[in-house]
Amino acid sequence: MDQTEQKVKEPRQKEKVEASIIRMAGRDINGRYSITRGLMQIKGVGHTMANIIAIRYKEKFGIDVSTEIGTLTDQQLNQLEEIIKDPLKYKIPKFLANRNKDLETGEDMHVVGTDLIVKTRFDVDTGIKLQTWIGARHQYGQKARGQRTRNTGRTGATIGVMKKSVQPAQAAAKKDEKK
Repeated sequence: MDQTEQKVKEPRQKEKVEASIIRMAGRDINGRYSITRGLMQIKGVGHTMANIIAIRYKEKFGIDVSTEIGTLTDQQLNQLEEIIKDPLKYKIPKFLANRNKDLETGEDMHVVGTDLIVKTRFDVDTGIKLQTWIGARHQYGQKARGQRTRNTGRTGATIGVMKKSVQPAQAAAKKDEKK
């Protein structure tokens, strides 16, 4: 009975050490995810950026990429969040940054979380204010990146096209309804 009690107690002790939810960059992340998968949950960090950040984190601080993010200490999480906020400082290539040559500062930077939402909204508003082509497309609710609009992106009431063979039958049906 002692062995079974020990087996039952071990998982409970492990749960106390791990955090079930981690708060990072304004996002709740499941503590059971690996570092790479956990980083992908943050808005503005995709698969490639998450892999590169995890590799740089391993090189700098010696923590394995497959480590569950819930087992990291507060200091380790702060170090990881520092890499997320300024990845170019940690020799992550510039082409992975999501704001190359920012309109305001002219610098290459990587923005995550709510900052990304605000910057994107500001860019759209600036385009509308300057009356650029993309700004005008945003203003009228049309597709802005060269997609075709003949079939998709239609809004408003649907107006169908009637074939000539169906038109006489349709007209007869309307007459019957009026009577």
